[in-house]
Amino acid sequence: MARVLVVDDEANHVRVLTIGLRIEGFEVISAMDAESAVAVLAKSPADVAIIDLMMPGTNGIQLARRLRDTHPCMRVVLTSAYHLSERQLLRADCGAVGFVPKQYDLSELARFLRSKLPGEELLGAKMELSA
Repeated sequence: MARVLVVDDEANHVRVLTIGLRIEGFEVISAMDAESAVAVLAKSPADVAIIDLMMPGTNGIQLARRLRDTHPCMRVVLTSAYHLSERQLLRADCGAVGFVPKQYDLSELARFLRSKLPGEELLGAKMELSA
């Protein structure tokens, strides 16, 4: 079972993702900020992290860079209510393997995350949502 770390400063987003991803068959750990995420990972590593881009203090890009250096095998996916293009993601040079705009379908998100797990082919940097 793949382990997912959810990092978001909004408790409701953490709760919804945790419940939804568990239903989809993932083991989920969570944190409300960057420092908590680092502490959680020190005790319990994850295969993939979903990190909110806009958090107070250390933002999602800064956390992704830190995780790239400390957990190079873990995949990082950024998320936000704001759009981040593939080009912006590449320029951020944070090691993220994808971006997921908020207000996502949990089944599609689960499928997207599975495609980003180690051993899977890394397809595209942005989740495409069906209309």
